[in-house]
Amino acid sequence: MTDSAIKSPERAGWRQRIDLPVVTAFGCIVLLLLLGSLYSPNFVSPTYLIQQLKVGAFLGVIATGMMLVILLGQIDLSLPWTVTAGAMMASALTAYGPLGEALAIPFGVLCGIAIGLVNGIGVAYLRIPSMIVTLAVNAVVQGLMVAYTGGFAPVDSASAAMRFLGAGSSFGLPHAVIAWAVVGIGAIFLLGRTTFGRAVYAIGNKEAAAYLSGIPTRLVVLAAFALCSGIAAFGGVLLAGYGGKAAQSMGDAYLLPAIAAVVLGGTSILGGRGSYLGTVAGVILITLLQSILSVMQIAEFGRQIIYGAIIIGMMLLYGRGSAARG
Repeated sequence: MTDSAIKSPERAGWRQRIDLPVVTAFGCIVLLLLLGSLYSPNFVSPTYLIQQLKVGAFLGVIATGMMLVILLGQIDLSLPWTVTAGAMMASALTAYGPLGEALAIPFGVLCGIAIGLVNGIGVAYLRIPSMIVTLAVNAVVQGLMVAYTGGFAPVDSASAAMRFLGAGSSFGLPHAVIAWAVVGIGAIFLLGRTTFGRAVYAIGNKEAAAYLSGIPTRLVVLAAFALCSGIAAFGGVLLAGYGGKAAQSMGDAYLLPAIAAVVLGGTSILGGRGSYLGTVAGVILITLLQSILSVMQIAEFGRQIIYGAIIIGMMLLYGRGSAARG
């Protein structure tokens, strides 16, 4: 037996311990920071970086929910109007006095959970492909919200608590970033320390095998979609607090970036593999990329093309291994 053959298991172990997509994402972040600093020295100033982190926090919260569904090997295309509905319903409740303001945030999140339950029932129990049912639910929610507002932005403004979370800061740290950190810690605990998290990975790897091993796959899928939409609605609440009020189609700009952030961080779009650290890296990378594209005055259609190309590229790079395992 040669020396190389003897050392190969050790080398394989090192490769398994190194999460290549995560390392690649953080490497790209460093590269973007270097490129941005060449364009403008202010690009790496603490004030600018904190501002970018605040902007990224909204995407980070929304991408957290999307990651749960993608780990199952599913997708949630109802995210745009789930975000909008959470913001609009939370803002609407503020019109009902102090009690309404106190319940605004929970009500917005509960509306998102209700949307997710509809998605989960369609996918888990009716066995409708997630792409179809979530796209249909997105259209239904859009119609309901347009009917509620009469086609205009709602007159109700964000509550004081919503503005505190979405636009406030303490000791120079935006509250939106703190909210993202809390959501992220919850996601890390849920995926890494609970039976539910292990079930999500198992279903993403092979749903039939997970079912035969005794995992209640339908309930797990239902819960994952409910959590995804609830977290997305909370992201909408934060956005409404940041802007002072909800707005039509405010969630449209977050669908592709959320998916791109998740897959950029190495979460397989076929399910069963991914870490939240990778999603954090993907969110930061997408936020910096958006900033650079904005500085370069790239039109919105150009940004969408770039996000789509990123998803396709990451699918080709990291999705084929999952397909082979399945």
